[in-house]
Amino acid sequence: MVRTRPVQHKGPVVRRSGGDGDVGVPVPPVRTWVAVTDRRVSIAFQSDQPFSAYGPMAATAERHGFDLVSVYNDLLSQPAWLPLLEVARATRRVVLGPAAVNPFTCHPVTIAGNAALIDEASGGRAYLGLARGAWLDFLGVQPARPVTALREAFECIRHLLRRSKEPYRGGVFQLGGGDALRWNIARPELPFLLGSWGLRTIRACIREIAEVKVGGSANPALVPRYRAEIDAAAVGAGRQAGDVGLAFGCVSVVDRDGRAARALARRKAAPYLGVIADLDPTLGIEPDRLARIRAAVAASDLDGAARDISDALLDRIAFAGAPDDVAARADALYAAGVDRVEFGAPHGLTEADGLRLLGEAVLPALRIKWGVARR
Repeated sequence: MVRTRPVQHKGPVVRRSGGDGDVGVPVPPVRTWVAVTDRRVSIAFQSDQPFSAYGPMAATAERHGFDLVSVYNDLLSQPAWLPLLEVARATRRVVLGPAAVNPFTCHPVTIAGNAALIDEASGGRAYLGLARGAWLDFLGVQPARPVTALREAFECIRHLLRRSKEPYRGGVFQLGGGDALRWNIARPELPFLLGSWGLRTIRACIREIAEVKVGGSANPALVPRYRAEIDAAAVGAGRQAGDVGLAFGCVSVVDRDGRAARALARRKAAPYLGVIADLDPTLGIEPDRLARIRAAVAASDLDGAARDISDALLDRIAFAGAPDDVAARADALYAAGVDRVEFGAPHGLTEADGLRLLGEAVLPALRIKWGVARR
């Protein structure tokens, strides 16, 4: 479970104008809440399930001891908010939230309102994840200043949750002042998660966030760099090293038939690989192979794309195989310095079997060694 503690650090920066390099004017220090970065484990559900499925799935995850339940908010899938409401109603302990919402298709005022309602429904257990998001070109959306927009979205949402009537004058988002959200906000200081691979984005948002999630990766070789950069950025912003957690998560498929699990994982991970390959320089995919994978995905030929994903490559972009194999991949991430591992959909050859095996055969090993999933 995400534990929080109060800390003092500089308040959000109110931007008077301009671009990514603008100098901001800090408001007075405020008391905020950040996550304590002990080891945790979470599960993420894709928002493509029947609405009635989310409550039972989340209740099962909580029973197995997962610390946190995320719901994806991928473009063209269901919005995460109503599934999260079902998660909130069906659980009593787990932290829950969207991983992640983008501020380019949903304005911060809408995000703030939805997040506050989920937090109220869960009795104060919600977190909020923001990310630039992939596949925006499908909508013809090309954010001109995504770093500025993400930083300001966090600031603007916090401003709204505090029900401040002061103006917020950003370069991308603005609030005119004189009014505020018109209902009581149960908890104005939600833990914020940034989903990003970009070091520039992490540095820009570090003042506002409790955690960074690197999505689509199970690659422990990336962890030391991100851990060092996050800690350096936190210290540079007047916070402490370790204040901001680091999470890794990706496609997960576990089954007693490890070969079948890996075959499905290849198909499920293939659509993400075209994005990840541009972000992870350690993958070393040959240009011709990557071009074939992208072309096959564009043609909806996931079997063809899967044939070009080697075992070594699969192990860096997915948790896949028999329970011991999946536990070993998660163990390597914790050993490298990750604070939270998130097992992403589809979890198994069927959702029910995957969730059961994660809970009964994977988590026990991680619980013994890393103290996660204590129930």
